[in-house]
Amino acid sequence: MKRFAPLFVILAASLWGIDGILLRPQLYTLPVPLVVFTESAIIVAILFVFYLREGAVFRGLKKNDWLAFLGVAIMGGAVGTMSITKALFYVNFVNLSIVVLIQKLQPVFAIFLASVFLKEKPQKVFYAWAAAAITGAYIMTFGLTVPEISAENKTLFASGFALLAVLGFASSTVLSKRALRNIEFRHATFLRFVMTALVMSVILLLTGEYSHFDAVTPTQWRIFLAIAILTGGPGIFLYYYGLKHIRASVATIAELAFPLTAVILEFFVHDKILSPIQWVGVLILFYAILRVSRLESQ
Repeated sequence: MKRFAPLFVILAASLWGIDGILLRPQLYTLPVPLVVFTESAIIVAILFVFYLREGAVFRGLKKNDWLAFLGVAIMGGAVGTMSITKALFYVNFVNLSIVVLIQKLQPVFAIFLASVFLKEKPQKVFYAWAAAAITGAYIMTFGLTVPEISAENKTLFASGFALLAVLGFASSTVLSKRALRNIEFRHATFLRFVMTALVMSVILLLTGEYSHFDAVTPTQWRIFLAIAILTGGPGIFLYYYGLKHIRASVATIAELAFPLTAVILEFFVHDKILSPIQWVGVLILFYAILRVSRLESQ
């Protein structure tokens, strides 16, 4: 099975592309905190059955372990997921494949944050490739024009939320290195969703948006269930299983199935396609990220 490890990452990444283009945007009428809480709570309910008899694993964690998971839940589960969800809610205004493609900047942010907080020293050439990746992301999003700063520029807002999501997920990756120190990845996955559900429940109470549960339609409940089954549970397990047996550089290539799926679906479902100059930006972004990931695996 190990020789098929890249296929598990490709499958997981493809499922995330389906989530971003077909599933999550259909929830745009709902408050973002409610969406993130509900999907996390459903995943916890599904996984709880499998971890019911493994409480001793979690009781053995130390204070710093719990703090690390709290950080993962806040930055990845709350900030990251809420931001990418908000970005994808601009489904009627922007090309969603741009939002998905911006997520490929995550390795750049993760390596930079690791150098700041974990004192990991990237090679000097990293900064050149990081600058190239950011340049490619800009060209992919805005072409060769300067973006207009206005309330009507939905692409600017969607891209801003996508970048905030990248920062959240990259921070979560750095914190996860500490969180995984004393626990297996399958237990860590479950605990991440538990902590996220708890954090989001507090946000729901503070914002008062829990009252919007009555607005969730039967179709949207089915969407929530599909997200939990496809991307929240099996998707992450498939990804972690594949990632365990391949190098980071190989995983990065396999993860290109995520934006590739999004671009294809965006064309066939929403009849939207990137312009030629935007494709130049995509190529610059992809090549720079591949070089960054190769540096990370050396």
